[in-house]
Amino acid sequence: MKITSTSCICPVLVCLCFVQRCYGAAHHGSIKVTRNQTKHVEGETEVHHRPKRGWVWNQFFVLEEHMGPDPQYVGKLHSNSDKGDGSVKYILTGEGAGTIFIIDDTTGDIHSTKSLDREQKTHYVLHAQAIDRRTNKPLEPESEFIIKVQDINDNAPKFTDGPYIVTVPEMSEMGTSVLQVTATDADDPTYGNSARVVYSILQGQPYFSVDPKTGVIRTALHNMDREAREHYSVVIQAKDMAGQVGGLSGSTTVNITLTDVNDNPPRFPQKHYQLYVPESAQVGSAVGKIKANDADTGSNADMKYTIINGDGSGVFSISTDKETREGILSLKKPLNYEKKKSYTLNIEGANTHLDFRFSHLGPFKDVTMLKIIVGDVDEPPLFTMPSYVMEVYENAKIGTTVGTVTAQDPDTANSLVRYFIDHNMEEDRYFTIDASTGTIKTAKIFDREETPWYNITVAASDTDNPELVSHVPVGVRILDVNDNPPELAREYDVVVCENAKPGQVIQTITATDKDNSANGARFRFSLDEGLSLNPNFTLRDNEDNTASILTRRRRYSRTTQDIYYLPVLISDGGVPPLSSSSTLTIRVCACERDGRVRTCHAEAFLSSAGLSTGALIAILLCVVILLAIVVLFITLRRSKKEPLIISEEDVRENVVTYDDEGGGEEDTEAFDITALRNPSAAEELKYRRDVRPEVKPVLRHHPSSSLDSIDVQEFIKQRLAEADLDPSVPPYDSLQTYAYEGHRSEAGSISSLDSATTHSDQDYNYLGDWGPEFKKLAELYGEIESERTT
Repeated sequence: MKITSTSCICPVLVCLCFVQRCYGAAHHGSIKVTRNQTKHVEGETEVHHRPKRGWVWNQFFVLEEHMGPDPQYVGKLHSNSDKGDGSVKYILTGEGAGTIFIIDDTTGDIHSTKSLDREQKTHYVLHAQAIDRRTNKPLEPESEFIIKVQDINDNAPKFTDGPYIVTVPEMSEMGTSVLQVTATDADDPTYGNSARVVYSILQGQPYFSVDPKTGVIRTALHNMDREAREHYSVVIQAKDMAGQVGGLSGSTTVNITLTDVNDNPPRFPQKHYQLYVPESAQVGSAVGKIKANDADTGSNADMKYTIINGDGSGVFSISTDKETREGILSLKKPLNYEKKKSYTLNIEGANTHLDFRFSHLGPFKDVTMLKIIVGDVDEPPLFTMPSYVMEVYENAKIGTTVGTVTAQDPDTANSLVRYFIDHNMEEDRYFTIDASTGTIKTAKIFDREETPWYNITVAASDTDNPELVSHVPVGVRILDVNDNPPELAREYDVVVCENAKPGQVIQTITATDKDNSANGARFRFSLDEGLSLNPNFTLRDNEDNTASILTRRRRYSRTTQDIYYLPVLISDGGVPPLSSSSTLTIRVCACERDGRVRTCHAEAFLSSAGLSTGALIAILLCVVILLAIVVLFITLRRSKKEPLIISEEDVRENVVTYDDEGGGEEDTEAFDITALRNPSAAEELKYRRDVRPEVKPVLRHHPSSSLDSIDVQEFIKQRLAEADLDPSVPPYDSLQTYAYEGHRSEAGSISSLDSATTHSDQDYNYLGDWGPEFKKLAELYGEIESERTT
């Protein structure tokens, strides 16, 4: 297949198409194929050729932006198998086939039906194939070819970043780079000059220039002065087709501002200035302003003002206002017209930020002279001191002189001065002042402990002009006298342990005095000598303004006495010395072995022994339960008592035992022990109650006279005989015991119950070391020992 293109229009394009077509045919295997033909050349041997592709392909070109009424012809497809009889059918597929590009399936002519834009799509890839129209079988293999959209100059250059705003320092060298601008052209840069852009300046000459190739804008003049002109508007044009006629162009605006440099020194508008300042001007106040002009701006116009010489440099000072760049003249010392009527100052204003590139334009400072005239003013009286401090003793009589203030009229007239106290505060009414002499006296009696210091304000005015008033502060210190006795520093809670030892320190006390240290720094402590010697406690003066309370005996008992009172006498070292008496309350408390207080209240024995309420309740409950069990057990034993004879055999050969021990002295059921306690109470014969008698008892009566005279021994023998003759008793021996001991022995009692009444020298202090179980026992023996000692 052979491809033919006729899209070249102008002679130049025709030549380009011809060259390109020839180039394509020579380099893309454009070979005409004949099917298995053998060529016989005379004089040569027969040569066989293998079948090759039977069509030629190449690139097609189509111009963009075609505006004609008819479809634009692109090219032609042709196969060697096409004999012109219409048996070959050409098929076109790929990008744009059937929509943008159409083909005549008989002739192979390709046309473009739409106007194309290269900037949107540069080429289209399509596939061509020749088939047999009758059999629809391919005559040639499918081949790929490209239709390129050929560029025309239809896009103007554009500045995508404009307009521009840029700065350049003033006084820059000629040729200083300001900015580089760049324009873009959407046309094909590889084809012709459609995208070749050159730059030119339309507005801004002769101050700036632009490089036609790079677009770099530069300064075109020397020493461009911002103070002469600050803003410039430069218009730059970009034109394609290398700037030739017919090329398209675009432009942009560059706004250039000259930035300031310090190329202008400051200058005072005048070389001489004059300033009037009244002598009444306050020290530290601003009395005038001065300013030097600077054509520069920002930090390049910053300056500093100084006084370089003059007779007023010690009286006046100058500072710089950074916002207004003015020199503020202030007063350092008070003015006095009567002493000096004028001053002269030389003031310098200099830039603080220098640029040494422009030092040849300097010097960057300027000097002016300022003359200050002092104005005369009628002034108020002037006190000889800025403040006064006076002293007076407390309790001084009314009218006591405190001190004197003095003021003078500074004016030439030297008028008389009148004094008075400015009664703005209530406390000022404690003093009076002599209007002529300025002597201050007391108007009330003072108490230093109530108010130790007073502040008053004394005013002085001219008699000729009472409106001119000056004031001075006066402080009055109230001096101390020894008029307050010392007293305890606080309320002390003194505690003594029950197990305290003699000489033990139980409290250290201090004292305080409302008077100052000169009248109360040294305190002396002692017990009241008017009272008898205290047997329980004593006092020791530590000679450091403290005293210690000590015990005088070994042990104390809360149950005997829980509170003691100790009077203490305290005296100071003032002149004359004063003293006072205070009473300490000492409580007796139970303490641990390490001295920690356990309790200070009188408690029961068990509570003192360390048993809590819950423990006491538990103990009582256990006791009640045990009593109930005992009563129940006794009741059951009595109700189920068995007879002593448990067998019909001879009981003399048997030993019968039972566990009935009786109920002791309180048991009156087994036998009546009253008779043994008091033989005279036995009035009738009583039988045993543990067995039932079979015969009726025989009553025996004794006269009362015989009962009173009967002996115990005889009584026992009589009872023994009755027991032997009683037919109701068992036929075995019965042992009966009696608790009666008889009459008192002449040797006396050897019991230890009365041993507490005897004196003993034994020391029971070791009981306190046996632990909390023996604490109460130790306290009991300790109380006995304390009472014995007392």
